[in-house]
Amino acid sequence: MKRPLGVSFISYFYIFGAVVLIFTAVFINPDAEEFGIADRFGLPNFPEQPFRIILAVVSLIIINGYMRLKRWGFWLMILYSFGFGLISYILLFSNNQQPFTGNFIWSVIVLIYTLYVRKSFFHVEKSF
Repeated sequence: MKRPLGVSFISYFYIFGAVVLIFTAVFINPDAEEFGIADRFGLPNFPEQPFRIILAVVSLIIINGYMRLKRWGFWLMILYSFGFGLISYILLFSNNQQPFTGNFIWSVIVLIYTLYVRKSFFHVEKSF
């Protein structure tokens, strides 16, 4: 089955994000930010650099399944979008910063679009 254009766009966007996470883990001082990604996930004692790399690798695994239209990729992207959306929503009200608003809106868009094209992930190939 042909991959929907939106799935490709979302996947490439997340691949770019994973590359940025790896880049920032290696080349950017994690103490330069007010609070890091590990803090946002409720893990303030976890080292920031390894957390960024772990998050990037997990993202790439999810994106791989999502791009290949696998069922597990669909479900993991639903969980990923819901999780990031929930975290962004909570941080939006506690910090009132624009990046959290954008992250929340993006998560909602990805969630809605993924549910909209769900048939692409659950197609049954007929072999006659």
